[in-house]
Amino acid sequence: MQTSNHIDLKPTAQAQIEACQVPLPFREDGSIVIYFADRVLLFSSGDVPEGWYGVQDEGESAIPRAKVINFLDTYKQVALISANPRQSFLDFANQMVWVEAAGGVVLSASGQIVMIHRNGRWDLPKGHREVGESFAECAKREAEEETGVKVAEVGRMLCTTLHSYNIYGKWELKLTAWYEMSSASCEELIPQTEEGINSAEWIGAERLWDCVNSSFPTIKEVCSALLE
Repeated sequence: MQTSNHIDLKPTAQAQIEACQVPLPFREDGSIVIYFADRVLLFSSGDVPEGWYGVQDEGESAIPRAKVINFLDTYKQVALISANPRQSFLDFANQMVWVEAAGGVVLSASGQIVMIHRNGRWDLPKGHREVGESFAECAKREAEEETGVKVAEVGRMLCTTLHSYNIYGKWELKLTAWYEMSSASCEELIPQTEEGINSAEWIGAERLWDCVNSSFPTIKEVCSALLE
């Protein structure tokens, strides 16, 4: 009877991050944010922002993911302070399953944008990147699949965001690259109901920020980047 010497060679999150085709959302001061729905985890070397719960990372070993999640269950904004926030972030990321995705803002010639409504909130179309697919190609495909819109052009990358969630008992950390896209017409949209999308609409300027303010913090970042 032979015994298996199989070794799981699946790359760590850090290895996948280092090979990523798009930049992570590190700020000029070296800090970075992960969203957990409406809760926020900040990795920083600065002072704890006012109103945030601060945790000191001495760098001797990675702070366990479960401990950080417990803090986030109690506090909406948690700041993990260390001398090397990038390494603290990588240590935390290595305790997650790394996922890459893309999506964006599809604009009509008249300035309306495509938004979807799912799980009681307004959102933007996005989804997982397929093997061999660029982030821009993914953004176009996901927008078309989730809403039926015909994307004429994929323009500039607006920003990247990070958010984390627990799915079937497994914590995933998702990097999403967001693009500005255009459509030649405002044809009727068809929501991808099998993905839990109950409506897809062209949203004009008069409704945009009402929809955005009832959405997720990541969507606010994307729409703010669109206006820059």
